[in-house]
Amino acid sequence: MGFLQISNLGKIHFHEYGEGQRPMLAFHGYGMTGKQFHVLSQSVLKKYHVYGFDHFFHGESKLANWTEAQILAGMPKAMVFEYVEEWFKQYGRQRFSVMAYSIGANLALILVEEYADLIDEIILMAPDGLSVYKGFELLRNRGWGKYLFNKVTKSKWLAPALLKNLRKVGFIDESLYQIAYSEMDTEQKRLDVYYTLNLIKLLVPDVVKTAHLINQHKIKCRLIFGRHDELFPKKAAMPFINLLADPEVHEVELGHWLVIPALDEYLVNLAP
Repeated sequence: MGFLQISNLGKIHFHEYGEGQRPMLAFHGYGMTGKQFHVLSQSVLKKYHVYGFDHFFHGESKLANWTEAQILAGMPKAMVFEYVEEWFKQYGRQRFSVMAYSIGANLALILVEEYADLIDEIILMAPDGLSVYKGFELLRNRGWGKYLFNKVTKSKWLAPALLKNLRKVGFIDESLYQIAYSEMDTEQKRLDVYYTLNLIKLLVPDVVKTAHLINQHKIKCRLIFGRHDELFPKKAAMPFINLLADPEVHEVELGHWLVIPALDEYLVNLAP
């Protein structure tokens, strides 16, 4: 484990694990930490040495005296490149791979825009960033949605009531309801959701540019989706997938909650 100290941004904590020698920068999903991928012990971790970064408002990463107004305005994309530049200072400029799950895929895809010539492989699981998820768009960028998000965050009863109604009308399914409820049942958790989703709202990959760079540099690209995932399903990613020359696409019998031992077993059993 270690830290990246980035001027005007903060202190980013990372976890190190894996038996392999090839470096892989990894970005976890909401509510987890950079240790999330340790369950892929028999597949990914046999080949790679993972540097798993904690998102802000997760684990031990801390913003450097950012005001609420700065957080709500969002973190500029260029700051994601500083992760790699600071990592290079510690470990030397070298080739690397990237791995991400859910909202972490935004950061991984943005790195391709700047470092495609140095990236060997990309592994994305239930990735955000390949299409616009309407729920996030409403909460972060629409006037009434932003107002509602703020009110729900600061209310003890609105969040559970809203989630129950969204489930009732079919806007979210039972699995998403359970995930969301577990992350909104205390005031601190609600604030962490609010600040996290706003902080990353500018981290939107240019998927056309990214696909072109993946093809140009012949980067191995593995995309894994849950067949029962209602949040970031395969069908929403098809425009991006269709831009790729030689993607490796998998759809497994799981929901959004993908990074579990069952996925490790699935990956191990893939034909070489």
